[in-house]
Amino acid sequence: MTTQPFQRILIVDDDTIYRERLARSFREAGYETATAGDTDSGVRVARDFSPQAAVLDLRMPGDGLECLKRLIDEHPGIRAVILTGYGSIATAIEAVRAGAIDYLTKPADAEQIFAVLYGSRSSTPECENYQPPSLERLEWEHIQRVLHDHGGNISRAAEALGLHRRSLQRKLQKYPPNQ
Repeated sequence: MTTQPFQRILIVDDDTIYRERLARSFREAGYETATAGDTDSGVRVARDFSPQAAVLDLRMPGDGLECLKRLIDEHPGIRAVILTGYGSIATAIEAVRAGAIDYLTKPADAEQIFAVLYGSRSSTPECENYQPPSLERLEWEHIQRVLHDHGGNISRAAEALGLHRRSLQRKLQKYPPNQ
């Protein structure tokens, strides 16, 4: 077995099933893992665990970017990957600027995460194959972010978006566009 650049991986995600599935996959591959469900507990666990790598959900209690910044402050050499179900170019840029080595959309599996952590694959699309998201998809992602930023309160999110509450409710009843 080749020498691994890291042995301890921290997983911080509010989706318990996904978080535990990733932790099990990492343990089966020979890594020590620690898990947490939000930013504050993730930072507390990291103080005792001293992770060398982290897998962080972007949208969780306490915010994934805040967790990333706090982890980098306390563990300067940590390699972090940000995961999210609502991927967009803007949030990818924001995550990388905050210190993430890359950004993956859920459901990313352990192999994809290992490839990014080891630098053998980037989630960044090839320029000639890149298809920008549709306006409908961008609108959906923006609405989801504003709704998250307002704690799920539809009235406050509608006000921030400049929409009537019922208009926002109708938009939220639709399924997210694929592209």
